[in-house]
Amino acid sequence: MKAVLYDRYGGPEVLYVGDVPRPEPKAGEVLVRVRAFSVNGGELAGRAGRVRLVTGRKFPQRVGLDFTGEVAALGPGASGFAPGDRVWGIVGRASGFGSAAEYVKATPARLGKVPDGLDLVAAAALPVGTTAVTALRDKARLKPGERLLVRGAAGGVGNVAVQLGAALGAEVTALARATNLDFVRSLGASHAYDHRAVSPGDLGPYDVVLDTAGTELSTYRRLLAPGGRMVTIAFDLARPFASLGGIAASAVHGRSRVRFFSGNPKRALFDEVARLVSTGALHPEVDKVFPLEETVEAHRALEAGGVRGKYVVRVDAEG
Repeated sequence: MKAVLYDRYGGPEVLYVGDVPRPEPKAGEVLVRVRAFSVNGGELAGRAGRVRLVTGRKFPQRVGLDFTGEVAALGPGASGFAPGDRVWGIVGRASGFGSAAEYVKATPARLGKVPDGLDLVAAAALPVGTTAVTALRDKARLKPGERLLVRGAAGGVGNVAVQLGAALGAEVTALARATNLDFVRSLGASHAYDHRAVSPGDLGPYDVVLDTAGTELSTYRRLLAPGGRMVTIAFDLARPFASLGGIAASAVHGRSRVRFFSGNPKRALFDEVARLVSTGALHPEVDKVFPLEETVEAHRALEAGGVRGKYVVRVDAEG
């Protein structure tokens, strides 16, 4: 089958489409024929070699974190799905990356069913929505009427967080590029500011701050109202030890500490995203769709910044 690979760390140009063995589902596994995947910041860092302590030096390596597609086959004992089911999922932590391919294996616990009527290519913008649900519903416990600040509000997780925050009845403030302010307002933000023009000192207070950048965490934590909660889904790769140290040090602040987590969703979270789509609370935002052979251009576009929603790559699997 075709898959996106790279033989050395570097810029988007190191990516190429090559041939790898088609996976066969083992006991308890599901084989999915991939129809689309999106490009995520974490895999850009992996490809560039910024987290090589995790990714190692064994090549070729793969890219792709999330996917949509149809169930192609079931391994012995796998249940909950049938061939032909339309599904979405995220490859597990143990598997690293690898959804940028014509087929991918997953366990039933890491899959959900795509809502009827939702195009599979557009749907690829939403698996990371599970991160926004976890951040706002489970970690921050956002309540109606609370003030929510979203950093990186136009991005893959941020745009879903704005939609979800508005659906939960929060007063949403969005930080994004100047060119994306109308976009985040259209998603439900009550207030929108150019993150490069506004000073954090002119903002706040907020009951919840959702950070997707991982930088200036202590600065933004100071914007919390009494009883406020801050959740970050990233850390500063340029200063990783300082960033992670700041998260750890914030624990002394009790309820106002910075809560960090890395998304590793299971089926219940995918089902919740599907429910939110069916009620109209969430919808996919796709900036541009690329063919598999232009994955390098999708990576280049995300690195350039300014994405509105997600860059999605379409896969036309053979056989």
